[in-house]
Amino acid sequence: MNRSDASNSQLALTPLGAGDLIDRSVRFYRKNFWTFILIASPPIVMGAIFLICWMILAKNLFSVSAANPTEATFYQFFLSLGSFFIWFIQLIAVFVVMGGASRNFVRHLLFGEPITFRETYKNVKSRFWGLTGTSTLLVFLLGFFGLIIFYIAIIVAVIGIALVAVVLQYVQILAFLASLAVTLVIIFGSLWLFFLVVSRFIYVPQVMLVEGQGAFSAIGRSASLASKNVKRVGALFIFTLLAIYSALSLFYVPLGWYAWANGIDFFSFDAADMLPAWYEIATQVITELSLILLTPILMIGLCLLYVDERVQSEGYDIELMAARRLGDIPSVPQKYVNPLQPALSNQTSPQTNQQFNQLPNEANLKSQKKSNSVLGLD
Repeated sequence: MNRSDASNSQLALTPLGAGDLIDRSVRFYRKNFWTFILIASPPIVMGAIFLICWMILAKNLFSVSAANPTEATFYQFFLSLGSFFIWFIQLIAVFVVMGGASRNFVRHLLFGEPITFRETYKNVKSRFWGLTGTSTLLVFLLGFFGLIIFYIAIIVAVIGIALVAVVLQYVQILAFLASLAVTLVIIFGSLWLFFLVVSRFIYVPQVMLVEGQGAFSAIGRSASLASKNVKRVGALFIFTLLAIYSALSLFYVPLGWYAWANGIDFFSFDAADMLPAWYEIATQVITELSLILLTPILMIGLCLLYVDERVQSEGYDIELMAARRLGDIPSVPQKYVNPLQPALSNQTSPQTNQQFNQLPNEANLKSQKKSNSVLGLD
């Protein structure tokens, strides 16, 4: 076996566990830190600008004072409603960018191409409206199912704790421990159910950009592809969420001390003691900076998970190897059924494929080593 065949054989991955997935995501992010910061920045920065402008508009529209509590109520409602819609659009934009990054990621595996800001947003532009429509639908569905699961969990928890209190009312310590156990079981069960739903939709942007499928077929393809990844998806989301809150605490604590030293009362319910504009803007800036820093980990993890899922269930590593060696699968007339699918839809022009196949063996080996290093195979 020559060196090239040995290198290609290393693409046969063992299944990524939750810890391996997080570890490889962090390592790949560290190697391409500034590139991913640039990729993640536009939707988050634009969202932060709109949120800050909305806060300033709310301050100017409503005169909040102790003598006019109605104004304070309308101010909070106006601010919350605008923030909700801006966050909703911002989340859609993150999903859209994630789709463009996934195609760039697979091209990196396939040809050893660098992951760049320009290539990612070029991919986004090529399927912008399709990605926007499906991302909007996904955010709405995930929010809808999330709310349903949340309220069902609250109802079940209240009923369960009430039953425990009635049955064990004479043994208070045992009642407390049993109530705590019921609460933890319900929390775990509701999270598992939520991530079971989420895992069926997370591959839609990747399927659209990598496999070239339409919006509705991509949803069906994502649901069929995601079979046993609830644990890994949950671990990735929870790790990203904890990392974001950890980063927030590092900045929020000094900011809170400074605000307290300048006479801001955080525990006052008096409308006259409303938080000043500079503090609200500072907290928003800190939140957006934390999202810019840590959203790429989620983006990378989902791309790794998509590739790993296809490797384990469909032999995607063989498809990548064949595409690297032989180029695209030739097109056939529509009246014939082609059982094969390209590793990357419309991946390159014939000229680019010819140039790549004419590279010397050393360059091919270098490209393959880059692809293997992404997945932690070297």
